[in-house]
Amino acid sequence: MRHIKMGSILTGDIGGTKTRLALVEVNGSDVVILHELSYPSQRYDTFETLLSEFLSSGNHVDDATFGIAGQVQNGVAQATNLPWRIDAAALRQRFGFLRCHLLNDLEATAYGLPALGDADLLTLQAGAPEVLGNAAVIAAGTGLGEAGLYWDGQSYRPFATEGGHATFSPRNTLEFALLRHLQQRHSENMRGHVSWERVVSGMGLLDLYAFLLDYRHASTPVWLAEEMRNIDAAAAISAAALANSDAVCVETMQLFVSLYGAEAGNLALKVMSRGGLYIGGGIAPKILPLLQTGDFLNAFLDKGRMRPLLAAMPVKVILNDRAALYGPALFAAHHAEKIV
Repeated sequence: MRHIKMGSILTGDIGGTKTRLALVEVNGSDVVILHELSYPSQRYDTFETLLSEFLSSGNHVDDATFGIAGQVQNGVAQATNLPWRIDAAALRQRFGFLRCHLLNDLEATAYGLPALGDADLLTLQAGAPEVLGNAAVIAAGTGLGEAGLYWDGQSYRPFATEGGHATFSPRNTLEFALLRHLQQRHSENMRGHVSWERVVSGMGLLDLYAFLLDYRHASTPVWLAEEMRNIDAAAAISAAALANSDAVCVETMQLFVSLYGAEAGNLALKVMSRGGLYIGGGIAPKILPLLQTGDFLNAFLDKGRMRPLLAAMPVKVILNDRAALYGPALFAAHHAEKIV
C-alpha cells in the first residue's frame, strides 16, 4: 500500500442560486481554504463552462469533489433546480483530474461536520449529547435537502436522500388551505403531490407569502413591494418579519419556521437521529431569532408518543456556510488515502 501525499484539493458546492469553488488543503479533519470564488449559477449554461473559468489561472489539481443539489447516480448528477448534467468521468477527461467524485449537496454537508467547531454551531436543543447514534442534516436554501449519517459503532457514514421531495402533509385547517393553494399552482392534476420543498425553501417562502396574502385578503404594502423588487424577495419578507413591520410577513415566517420544524422532526424520526439533527443551508443563519422563538422546536417535538425520543436529540444550527465545501474536501482526502 502506498500513501498518497495530498496536494491542494478542488472542492465545490453547486447550488441552484450560486456555485462556490475552492482550492483547499486538508490536514486530518481541518480544511484550509487557499482560494475561493462564488458564481451565480443561472448565468452559466453548463458547469463545465463555470469550472473552466475557475481553473483558467492554470492551477493543476489531481483531486476534485463536488457537492451538487440533485441526484447523483453512477458518477452522474442532474441538478434539481438547474439545467446542468454533470458527469465525473467527463470532468476527469476534460480537466485532467486523477480523481473526481460527485456527492449530493446534503451528503457533502454531512461529510463536512467533523471540520466544524463549537463556534460553527448554535444549539437550539441540548438533548442528550453523550448518546451515540445516527444523525441527520436538513437544509432549506433554494430547495430543501436532507441527508442521514449512519453510526456504524465507530464512525459516521453519510448517505444521501431526496427526502425534501416527499409529500407535504398539512397539520391543521390553515395548512390544508395551503395545500389546496399549492396544488392549484404546482400539481399537474390540481389535487396531487406537493413536496415539502414547495413549503420549506426559498421558493417555498414566496409561495407561503402569496398564499397568506390571499387567505387574509391582504395586499403588499408599497414600501415592501419596492424592497422586494430591489433586493431578494424572500430576504425582504424575512427582514420585515424580523423587524415586525408587516403582519403578513410575520405570519409567513412563523408558518415557515413551524413547517421547517415539523419536517425536521419527520426526518429525525425516520433516521432515528439520536446523535443529533443539524440544520444547514443558507436561510437558517439569517433567521436565527425566529428559529429561537420556540416555533421550530414546538413543531419538531409535536410527534405524539415520540416526543420524549425527539426531546433527547440534540438540535443544532450550522452557522459556518463553508460546511458544504469542507465535506467534499474531506471525502476526497479520505478516498485518496485509501488508494493502493
